[in-house]
This record gives sequence, C-alpha cells and structure tokens, in this order.
Amino acid sequence: MEHGQEHITVVDENGNEQLFEVLFTFESEDFGKSYVLYFPVGAEEDEEGEIEIHASSFTENPESDETVGGGELRPVETDEEWDMIEEMLNTFLDEEEENEEL
Repeated sequence: MEHGQEHITVVDENGNEQLFEVLFTFESEDFGKSYVLYFPVGAEEDEEGEIEIHASSFTENPESDETVGGGELRPVETDEEWDMIEEMLNTFLDEEEENEEL
C-alpha cells in the first residue's frame, strides 16, 4: 500500500477536469487489479468530519512516469470489490489514527 502527496486529474462526464489528491493505492491479487482511493483537493469535511472518498481501479502503464501508472481509471464494478476496498480503507484509517496518537 502506497500513500503520499500525489495528485491525479479526473475528467468528469461533463468534460470538466478536477484535481484530486491520492489517499493511497494498492493491488489486489484476488481481483488482479490495482486500485486508487482519492478525494477532491481542498475538500472540506462535512458535519460528521468526513470527506467524500472516491475509488477506481486502474491499469498500469509502465512507460508512463505518472503515479497511477498513467493508465486509465475504471469504475469499480462489483460489490465484492467495494467490500474489499472498504476493508482496505478502514485499515488505512485505523493506521493513520494510531500514527497520529504517537
């Protein structure tokens, strides 16, 4: 699992570019894919102190220098994938909280 101050640009269905900060990326051997979790740059927390986090699978393009492999972001298609992503996110957030308490 990798995370850091990395950014990706995502084009929405209206053709608008949005800048997102990468929360972390990871690979799943079960699904044979790589995944990226990201949120809008400058996103404000809502009343519950939460930020909307997006998830996509992506394909690696070894010839690109970009973090997310310069590959194509794809929607997450199955409930099994979403369950696995939620589990990874919860683990990540728990680790972040532990690090903050040190």
